[in-house]
Order: sequence, then structure tokens, then C-alpha cells
Amino acid sequence: MRIPPGSFAFTLMLGLLATLPTFGIDMLLPAMSATGAALGVPPARIGLAMSVYLLGLGGALLFYGPVSDRYGRKPVAIFGCAITMIASIGCASAPSLPALLAWRVVQGAGTAAPGMMAVAIVRDLFDEKAARAKISFIVGAINVVPMIAPTCGAVILALAGWRLIYLPAFGAALLLLLVMSRGFTESASIDTTSSLTPGTVVNNYLSVLRNPACIGYILVNAAAAGAVFAYITGSSLFFINVLGLGPEQYGLIFGASSISVMGGAFLNGRLGLLGIAPGQLLTLGLVLSTVFSSLLLVATLGGWTSESLVVSVMVGVALSFGFISPNATSGAMQPLPRIAGSVSAVVGLLQTTASAGSSAVVAIFFDGHSALSMAGAMLFFSLLAAGFYLRVVYPDRKILA
Repeated sequence: MRIPPGSFAFTLMLGLLATLPTFGIDMLLPAMSATGAALGVPPARIGLAMSVYLLGLGGALLFYGPVSDRYGRKPVAIFGCAITMIASIGCASAPSLPALLAWRVVQGAGTAAPGMMAVAIVRDLFDEKAARAKISFIVGAINVVPMIAPTCGAVILALAGWRLIYLPAFGAALLLLLVMSRGFTESASIDTTSSLTPGTVVNNYLSVLRNPACIGYILVNAAAAGAVFAYITGSSLFFINVLGLGPEQYGLIFGASSISVMGGAFLNGRLGLLGIAPGQLLTLGLVLSTVFSSLLLVATLGGWTSESLVVSVMVGVALSFGFISPNATSGAMQPLPRIAGSVSAVVGLLQTTASAGSSAVVAIFFDGHSALSMAGAMLFFSLLAAGFYLRVVYPDRKILA
């Protein structure tokens, strides 16, 4: 039975599509130490499971984008769900770190398809104002899973061990596969006379890269995501390995930052309805991210990193992302509607590349006794986002003026 695009059920479907990639990230966080112990490697090395997952996700987007523009969003989403199911079983049965990392790459490649299709479907079906509201919902929905996943992961870890932590992704992918197969009608306007040649694919991506507004907003969103992933990876290492908190306690702390992103996205939507320009809301988010990241770095260098301070900074940066991401993503999607899949692919690719790089840097440079790698990465990416806005977006800010 077809789900009407204007219905609440359709909005929920978009949210589930968008959240599938997060099942492969946040459920893992409380189990990093346990996974490392079981596989005979330091906990920081398990941080690489986050990085390779994001690299697999980002690399697959380059394939899914043009394919979805040519053949539609539905078959790509269904294919990604099937790959996610297979890879999740592989992760759960991995006998060693190399095997786990290999399956994590495949899992990331699978979840990439449903995740990016959510944004492309919004651009297919809704005008600019409605699309911005839908994207705000998607950003909020993406953080429902992070809000509960660490706690759920901790419960699964306590009851059944780290391997079963990968099975909720299997269940979510199966549900989406059934919903998309039976309830979704193709949203893309497909030109059956066009061919998916390498030249066409390259030209589409060059069109995205050459459009100042499009690439500018994409870079802002990617850098802001890098700041968020610095605390996603670093907070687990800091709270569990430095402060000695249990996985259940960490799950509650991480949930607070997820609620903050949802709150930022909600406020962004409400303030937009009151007539505040998206560009102003984006600027507010960039300022908040930079201020909070600076505060954490100064406090870390001074040796003042109390639990309450780090939590406050996490919440502040998360709140800022709720303002940045919906407006930057909406701005990126507006100029090139004909190749919305390719634009969405570049959005996802650069976001995951920045996130993977940030996650890897934090894990590699974690010193075992401070939040320095997390704080430094957060400030770097916050400043990078602000720099992209000032140098690339601001001179050509027609879309969100």
C-alpha cells in the first residue's frame, strides 16, 4: 500500500532511512573496550572500526548518487538495506580485528544508500520551504538513535556480549527493505533515454563542485560534522577510559548531546517559521560551535576538564549542529534539482570523509589521560566550518540570504 508523501507515516519513513547509518555508529560506542579486550587489541584501535565504517559509507555514495538519478531512489535504497543485513551478520561473527574492519567497510557501504536517499527524496517531492522543514526533521530523527543507542548497546553488552550489538542494524535494515518494497512509489523523475556513462557521471559531479553555493554549503556541513564526530569518538575514550565511567553512565551522557541536536533542529525549524533567515540561523550555529570548542581546549590545556564541563561542551556543540546541518544541507540541495542524487552523494561523501578523518585523529592521538585530542579536533573543524562559510558561501549566499 502506497504511503502518501504528505503523511506522517512518510515522514517517519524518511527518518528511518536517514537514521540507518547511525545504527552502525552509536550502538558500538559503549563496547569499544570490551571489543578490544575480546579481540586482543587496545580500545583506541577499535576506534578504527568507526573510521573504516565511515570511509565505506562515503565511498559508496559516489556510486549510489548517479545510479539513483538514472534508475531511481527505490532500487538503490532496497539494495543498500540488503547489503547492510549481510554485513551486520559478518560484523557479529568477526573472529579478529582485520575481519571486523573489513565487514565494517561493507556495512558502511550498505547503510549509505538508505541514508542518502532520504535527502534526495525530499528534494524530489518538496519545495524549498517544505524541504527545509523536512530536513530539520531528518536531522532531529538522526539523533533519536544516538540518544538511545549507547544505552541499548550497554544493555546488550551486559546481557549478551559485544557481538550482538551489530544485530539491531540488521533488524532496522530488514524493516526498511519491507517498507520501501511495499509502501514507497518512486520519487525521481527518471529520463529513460539517458545513459549512465562515465562521462555523464563525471560531468554531474563537476557541476556540483563548480557551483559556489552548492559546494560551499557542502563544505560547511562537512566540517561541522567533523567537530561532532570528534566528540562522538573522543567522549567514549575520555569518559570510560580516563574518568572510569561505566557504559550505562556513558550512554546517559551521550544521550544528552543527542537530545541537544534534536533541540537545535527543532528550534531551527520554529525560528524559520517566525521569519528568521536561514543564513542567520546557520551563522548562529557556527558561532556556538566555535565558542564551545574553544572553551574545551582552553580548559583541557589548563587541566580543568571536569565531567560537567565536558558534558556541557558536548551539548553546546551538538546544539550548534542542529542549526548548521539543516540549513547547510538545504542550501546545497537547491541549485541543482536535476541531479539531486549526485548532490546528496557529495554531501554525504564529504561529511563522512570529514567525520572519518576527525574520528581517526582523535583515536590515534588519544593520550590515555586527557581530552586533548578531542578538544583540538573539535576546535579545528569548528574553525574550518566558519572559514568555509566566510570565504566560499558568504560571497555567494543567494540561496539562504
